[in-house]
Amino acid sequence: MARNNDEKMSREEAGRKGGEANANKQDKEFFQEIGRKGGEANAEAHDREYFQEIGRKGGEATAETHDKEFYQEIGRKGGEATAESHDKEFYQEIGRKGGEANAESHDREHFEEIGRKGGEARGNNRDGDEEEDGKMSREEAGRKGGNR
Repeated sequence: MARNNDEKMSREEAGRKGGEANANKQDKEFFQEIGRKGGEANAEAHDREYFQEIGRKGGEATAETHDKEFYQEIGRKGGEATAESHDKEFYQEIGRKGGEANAESHDREHFEEIGRKGGEARGNNRDGDEEEDGKMSREEAGRKGGNR
């Protein structure tokens, strides 16, 4: 037990003992209620920009102390946990909703432009008649098949 020169309990020791006694006396709901009230008071006392600034500073501090592998490991673990807790239908539903939202937010010309750019990029990546992976494009296969 930490004592000061007068053989009295130090503030640190008194605080520790008081905290332990309080923890033994109160239940989980008591502390949750204190946390809820404190959170509400904090939210009322500060605006959105205040919390965004805290988040920005925290993100910068974390980025300075962790490397790329740290974040990759978090992503890997999160991906594994998500995959373990959801089935194939869950991901199909996400894909369906995403596809519908995308289709609603863009017109036909948008998708035609994407297709045109993709075709041009694919054509620019060709070296002769074969693509980089050694496979013949569908267009080239059709042309060669038509020449037989």
